[in-house]
Amino acid sequence: MKKSLTSLTLALSLIIPISAFAKNNVVVVATGGTIAGAGASSTNSATYTAAKVPVDDLLNAVPQIQNLANVSGVQALQIASESITDKELIQIARKINELVKKPDVNGVVITHGTDTLEETAFFLNLVVHTDKPIVVVGSMRPPSALSADGPLNLYSAVALAASNDAKGKGVFVLMNDSIFAARDVSKTINIHTNAFQSQWGALGTLVEGKTYWFRNSVKRHNNNSEFNIENIKGDALPLVQIVYGSDNMLPDSYLALQKAGVKAIVNAGTGNGSVPNYIVPTLNQLQQQGIQVVRSSRVPQGFVLRNAEQPDDKYGWVVAHDLNPQKARILAALALTKTKDAKEIQRIFWEY
Repeated sequence: MKKSLTSLTLALSLIIPISAFAKNNVVVVATGGTIAGAGASSTNSATYTAAKVPVDDLLNAVPQIQNLANVSGVQALQIASESITDKELIQIARKINELVKKPDVNGVVITHGTDTLEETAFFLNLVVHTDKPIVVVGSMRPPSALSADGPLNLYSAVALAASNDAKGKGVFVLMNDSIFAARDVSKTINIHTNAFQSQWGALGTLVEGKTYWFRNSVKRHNNNSEFNIENIKGDALPLVQIVYGSDNMLPDSYLALQKAGVKAIVNAGTGNGSVPNYIVPTLNQLQQQGIQVVRSSRVPQGFVLRNAEQPDDKYGWVVAHDLNPQKARILAALALTKTKDAKEIQRIFWEY
């Protein structure tokens, strides 16, 4: 009997590789946010203090994740995400880059506050060169709340990071069972668990630990990116700021940013990235003085058309295409590490 079992095991090993039975190794990198927050009571789902729960407690609260992968945790930051600056973005990216280079790490999950989760995910999508799954996850309710969404989001994020079919698809945002491309996703609701959406739709969904895919991200990312966190020196990026468009604007806002030393201004314009006629001279003056002008839109869907509303070719301005102002800020800052030529920056916006 023992001999026949040994023969059966040998026969199966010839058909199914031993590695198929091995669990992948996933590292959870905690940065704080609501998913690590705490409210005064179980009914405080919107009033709470972010970034209170350490990574080990997050993992221990969802022991089922160990059935998905060999999961370990790293506490990179403990911060509410609205307080993240370029310094923290670079710090997170360097930590992720260090982890994905390890041969025994198969995937990485970053727990993050939802307020600027999309910016961090997009930055990682651009600067970390790997085909290993990187998943950014958060929650809309703290762990202390009734029906907290963080535990299931974390479980699903680990399942996605451990999934071999998630390789090479770019950085993901996993929220509310939806798998989003980091480039496309935005926080669109501030009080409900279905807070994240993409106008181009999710890449797929994750149900009971299993991935289901429906589309791929076609823009350049990760291994195909010309940007690399290893080439960024220091802890700062070229300074890029956003001015929000409305009626009755003042040129003083742009001039104050010039005085602060900005290298580019993202104009979150109305409609098709529109710029008021009385603001155009100020932006042209700034552009002629070496400050790049990027036309984005405050409208959450659609995209900015070049040479529509404004003669971008004539002025030497850049359009953000479908990137929202906050994503445009990230890409403009990275572009400025490579070039100061508006045509080249526009090429970057088309490709990413």
